[in-house]
Amino acid sequence: MREVTIAVAQMKPRLGMPEENIVKMSDMIASIASQQRVDLIVFPELITSGNELGLQFTELAQRVPGSTVNILAQRASDHGVHLAFGMVTKERVESVLYNSAILIGPDGELLDVYNKVHLRGEERMAFREGFKIPVIETDLGTIGLQIGYDLAFPETTRALSLDGAEIVCVLANWEAAHIDEWKTYLRARAYENALFMVGANRVGEDVTLTFGGDSMIVGPRGQIFASMAGQTDADTGAPKEGFVIAKIDLTDVRKVREEFQFIQTRQPTVYKSVVRRY
Repeated sequence: MREVTIAVAQMKPRLGMPEENIVKMSDMIASIASQQRVDLIVFPELITSGNELGLQFTELAQRVPGSTVNILAQRASDHGVHLAFGMVTKERVESVLYNSAILIGPDGELLDVYNKVHLRGEERMAFREGFKIPVIETDLGTIGLQIGYDLAFPETTRALSLDGAEIVCVLANWEAAHIDEWKTYLRARAYENALFMVGANRVGEDVTLTFGGDSMIVGPRGQIFASMAGQTDADTGAPKEGFVIAKIDLTDVRKVREEFQFIQTRQPTVYKSVVRRY
């Protein structure tokens, strides 16, 4: 058995207030770690800043490593956990911004940075598209990262699975109006690739958008190990902040792939149209 304990954190960031959001994240990390031993904690997309910031993203973007990564690396080290979270990053050229996912190891080391490949709507005005889909070898297993709209493209998860990913962490700002897509995509990608999908979706509102939560951990046969679905605020009925924890066994990935042969029976020579531009 290769048991891994994963927590998925569902949080509402305060728009344009990274210091407050980092404090809130730190408190949530401490709360999760105080309940039981956890190997990996996953937070949503753009969790340090919020979503609808327009030109203000330029002011809040940081290089990696930078102060935000350093602070959260210390939190990961304090509790001995792997930590994945979303933030806006920049290159040396100040005008080049990315919507990024950061993965930090339990010793506080920066393991990798993934820049969102599939941008949607107004994101295209703020961010540049990423051009790599990395898999990260860790002490837990092989991890892939996705951000939001990436989940809608089956090629992304398939590429990660073919490169050895056993866990795919999806950091999202998925809207409440389309939350059925979110839930369906997570289970479908798990089924298609016989791996674990860890979906962290934010809650609350920014300026015009309302986010749907329903964060969950899904197994290689689409089974839901843990979910925030149905957990709502008693007064407003809106999805609430919180977290869920699940213990998974990564040997299930190999078992399911050997039984159902989703990867082994592919016929890539007939899929040429998949990589042809529309």
